[in-house]
Amino acid sequence: MTKVGNVSSLFYSTADGATLALELYLDKKGIVSDKHYNKNIERSVLIASLDSYTLAKNHGIDVSYGALGENLLIDYNPYQLQAGARLKIANVILEISQHCTLCKSFTKIDARLPKLLKDDRGVFAKVVRTGNIKEGDEIYLLDS
Repeated sequence: MTKVGNVSSLFYSTADGATLALELYLDKKGIVSDKHYNKNIERSVLIASLDSYTLAKNHGIDVSYGALGENLLIDYNPYQLQAGARLKIANVILEISQHCTLCKSFTKIDARLPKLLKDDRGVFAKVVRTGNIKEGDEIYLLDS
């Protein structure tokens, strides 16, 4: 088990968009209170890196945290992780299931954003062990 970073911000999705949270409760169906709860277990949690926002900013695109649809914004870049890799955050274990597909809706923010973040938007994970995640929690990459 290797410490790789910390949780920077937490969000859950509602019909009105991303809502900032201080803590999220996750069970096997996803993030309780999230509009995507119990929809697709393999895509229960979207994890994005602060690097995505830095990349956008470096190209003159100002994007507010949460605008990429992430549930967990972290200070570690998980985009090189393969499906099956596991992260432990507090008492929760998440398993990377797939890389995130790009949303064409990002063109509403800036026409360049979809192409810019093609490989740097985030990764989806499913919940392997349930529990709570809070802002500031440490993130560990579990040994395979």
